[in-house]
Amino acid sequence: MEERSEFFTPLESRLAAQIRARLGELRGTEARVAQVVLDRGAELVHLSVSDVAALAGTAPSSVVRACQRLGFRGFQELKIAAALRAPAAPAPAPGPAADSDDPAARALADTLRAARAALEGITATLGPDDLRVAAELLDNAPRVLLVGTGLSGAVVLDLAYRLRALGLPVDAPADSITAQLVADGLPPGAVCLAVSHTGATRSVVDAARSARAAGAEVLALTSYARSPLTETATCALIAGGQDLVFGLETTASRLAHLAAVDALAQTLLALRGPRAEQALRLSADACARYVY
Repeated sequence: MEERSEFFTPLESRLAAQIRARLGELRGTEARVAQVVLDRGAELVHLSVSDVAALAGTAPSSVVRACQRLGFRGFQELKIAAALRAPAAPAPAPGPAADSDDPAARALADTLRAARAALEGITATLGPDDLRVAAELLDNAPRVLLVGTGLSGAVVLDLAYRLRALGLPVDAPADSITAQLVADGLPPGAVCLAVSHTGATRSVVDAARSARAAGAEVLALTSYARSPLTETATCALIAGGQDLVFGLETTASRLAHLAAVDALAQTLLALRGPRAEQALRLSADACARYVY
């Protein structure tokens, strides 16, 4: 299937993010239909349901079912959404040319495009209400456990630093066995914030389930709207999703996850007020001792 490397406008990215967030629910022909929709973008308005079926190698009925699984009533509603998000004129692609013969130039262009699309699409899957609920749960928690492994481990480290700086009692074990032990002993009202791109990482999901069984609240930061992790979570923060450039999906998603972490920290700062400001002053004083 043809890969597209042009840059999305913000509105196009919102629609793409909405679709990518549900890709994990699709299999076989439905997944191929979703990929055709992502590949064709605004051009979808010029295609019929039979055209999309042919491009995906399936039947028109499968196209309709895929559209419904993606949250639309049918193919026509999806076309309307694509038309509403189509740019008035093609936007120039900033940065290096994606069609360059230079592998480094193409890699840079594709990486920047993936990052831009992931960041611009966040508002399609993550809303202010989600952030407020998550911030309130964290603010009231007697203890906060952060879990994440692999590439999500970097997001957990960033999140742990920010939450501690705001004065929250945070535990972020480096290994999955310790995380499981902490999750088993969480008190009611505590929060387990689990980070997983796929929402299906076994050690992360197991810790989240143990935390929920212990009576704690579970917050999920993930790229897919439906997954074993979101099924366990009290509240899910959805950002990122599978990218269109093979191999770059987790890079773009980590950037989206870090942006969600920043937004959550700022929401907490406003919610906690003087308590957070005092904690930040202490954090700044501690950091100043390590600067020449």
